[in-house]
Amino acid sequence: MKGNPVKVPDAVAPSVDPRRTLNSLQLAIGGAVVGQDRLVKSLAVALVAGGHVLLEGVPGLAKTYLVRTFAKTLHLEFRRIQFTPDMLPADVMGVIVLNPKTQGFEFRPGPIFANVILADEINRAPPKVQSALLEAMQERQVTMEGHTYPLPSPFIVIATQNPVEQEGTYPLPEAELDRFLFRLIVDYPSEEDEVKLLSQRAGETVLEPSTSVVESSDIDQMQEMRRTVFVNADVISYLAGIIRSTRVDPRVLIGASPRAGVQFLNAVKALALFEGRDYVVPDDVRSMVVPALNHRITLSPEVLAMQEGSAAMKDSSSLYAGVINSIVSRVPTPR
Repeated sequence: MKGNPVKVPDAVAPSVDPRRTLNSLQLAIGGAVVGQDRLVKSLAVALVAGGHVLLEGVPGLAKTYLVRTFAKTLHLEFRRIQFTPDMLPADVMGVIVLNPKTQGFEFRPGPIFANVILADEINRAPPKVQSALLEAMQERQVTMEGHTYPLPSPFIVIATQNPVEQEGTYPLPEAELDRFLFRLIVDYPSEEDEVKLLSQRAGETVLEPSTSVVESSDIDQMQEMRRTVFVNADVISYLAGIIRSTRVDPRVLIGASPRAGVQFLNAVKALALFEGRDYVVPDDVRSMVVPALNHRITLSPEVLAMQEGSAAMKDSSSLYAGVINSIVSRVPTPR
């Protein structure tokens, strides 16, 4: 499928090439984090799409290390917040204190005031802290005592959580999950990647990025380019058909929200840029559909009960992916 070429503003086009930028990111990160090019690409798509990412996987899969390495490749301010059950919203957002010199109250920003936020083990934060994150993630601002403080731009929250260990955790509510553009499942490495990883560690040849490879201005320009990406009316209908089908499928208790559709559209436009195109094709939609929707639908108890104990569907992420792909297969693909 071809779209009508869209003329990118002259101030944007000459200075940044999204495809080359992604290659640079994957090359820089690949020296330290083996076999995660797919995740790096998804993180880059989320950054350009203006979305947030939830990384989910068992302990020891280098989720935190991946995010820290990704942040090193960006010329942006990075903060890591380790979430714990005893945290308060002020520990993340900031606090208003009395300045003894001026005898006036002033706002002291919390660690959320940075470009790239690693929310480590986000499901260990109590509901009060999780609720405080809603405004920051959606509105890109923090409100304290009636005053609104804008967050820096670009702004992305990359959260991690362990789906196995439940003690001392608080499940993320649907409103919180809906703020994330992607839920990415971090799996065990392949045999080849694991051998490569162990060989690196044995020889101590890990090559971490020493300097950033992406400037803040590059991200701004790619986000502006994303807005110019052409989406054919048939592709928009295709994407809308997938979103609407999740709401009527008998296996789904709660379907995807309109917010999910808007963010999904931004993601496929960003992906098209990284594929070297200024227009979206149906394959872009299919590539992004599982990570964009696997946390935005709630399966019916009957479906969950039927699969309980099944060796083939023991992993809930596989169950959700199977349902989503089944829904997509029934929506007519544009030609």
